[in-house]
Amino acid sequence: MAADQTSIVVPPSLSAKVVGSFAYLTVKDRLPTILTKVIDTIHRNKNKFFEEYGEEGIQAEKQTISLLSKLRNELQTDKPIVALNDGLADADSWNRYLLRQQGLQGDQEVVSWFKSPWLFVECYMYRKIQEALWLNPPISDYDVFNEGKTQSFFESQQAIMTLCTYFEGISKNIDDISEHHLQLHFNQLLKVSLWGNKCDLSISAGMENSQKSSPIDSLVSLQPFILVDHSDAVWSTLISTRRQQQSGKACSTRVDIVLDNAGFELVTDLVLADFLVSFGLAHEVRFLGKSFPWFVSDVTSNDFHWTIRQTMAANHKWMSQRGVQWQRYVKEGVWSYHDHPFWTQPHEFCDMATEAPDLYATLQEANLVLFKGDLNYRKLAGDRDWDHTAGFEAALRGFGPAPLCSLRTLKANIQVGLQPGQGSKLSSQDPDWMTSGKYAVIQFYSPNSEQ
Repeated sequence: MAADQTSIVVPPSLSAKVVGSFAYLTVKDRLPTILTKVIDTIHRNKNKFFEEYGEEGIQAEKQTISLLSKLRNELQTDKPIVALNDGLADADSWNRYLLRQQGLQGDQEVVSWFKSPWLFVECYMYRKIQEALWLNPPISDYDVFNEGKTQSFFESQQAIMTLCTYFEGISKNIDDISEHHLQLHFNQLLKVSLWGNKCDLSISAGMENSQKSSPIDSLVSLQPFILVDHSDAVWSTLISTRRQQQSGKACSTRVDIVLDNAGFELVTDLVLADFLVSFGLAHEVRFLGKSFPWFVSDVTSNDFHWTIRQTMAANHKWMSQRGVQWQRYVKEGVWSYHDHPFWTQPHEFCDMATEAPDLYATLQEANLVLFKGDLNYRKLAGDRDWDHTAGFEAALRGFGPAPLCSLRTLKANIQVGLQPGQGSKLSSQDPDWMTSGKYAVIQFYSPNSEQ
């Protein structure tokens, strides 16, 4: 059942205006570092631009760097946020959002980098990176984060091979596996996908996000760090449809995965999706990603298809076999990749039904929606200063197109749905528990049932 929205006191948005907060340190230190790396990457590739486009490429490189340097200066000196004027299709939506922020802040404060909602200004920075490239053809389509994403994939090869070998072992018994063992394997792969979210380039400002150790072997030692674990509820949602099908009822299960990071995390998502299809827990999986490079390591269409091709080409029997199967799923339409402008905008997800009704209606057709990662969690809960004991459903503020689950390692100072005293105990044991990526949650909500 939906929560009574009128009874919920909605806390303020997290913001860099709180000096010393994680939002403040992100805007002060991490975002300028990311911009500097973007500028360096474009400069390092100027010879490539010259080889491909001649003098036009060099001119585009210089002008893009000039725009990004100006952006960095505006960020560091807390200048007002300015409207977008690049003619891209989403500019009007962004500018309407900015006007709303100006209305909310009134005459007391301008909408600036340090005085506005953290979620908004962080998203705005990535949108402005896209603007700087877009305004400078012929390098408009250049992915400034591609090098880090591909490096993450290649440096995680051993872990990927281990995961594909594990999958091969369980798929040998595909016809006579018991429901109990099926659930055990599902829980394993759901948690591999969860912990894959530790591999995040935006939190490390682009430094390191590969997986070196065996993702299966580490699950037992990581279990105590899962603060909320609703994996049984996720399993119940999937198995109920499978049972209906086995009893002769005509039904089809669709799982949507709202992706986060490319590299190793994406591979864990693909393996989980492969398991769901192979064992009849889903008949269709839709992967929802970004329409342009975003938050350093987020998945784009290019990343999705590149990862499948690289897995196919691997010099490892079980890894390449999975890649071939994934390509087959895509060709047959069992798997599909989709992006939407809403995913690269600053809106909280409770605004989706109004701002992107077509996307909301599409999600309503899914039997389960998995939201990967920290940014999706921030948008699910509105990136607000919630009490840790506030309910997950309450924080969603009416968002519930379908049964949904957040798989997230904590990298921002927001967390709801904890038991009384759990948050204060964690704070006394580990002051950085909300931002280190050491802890995780599997949080489930279904609009069809009471929590």
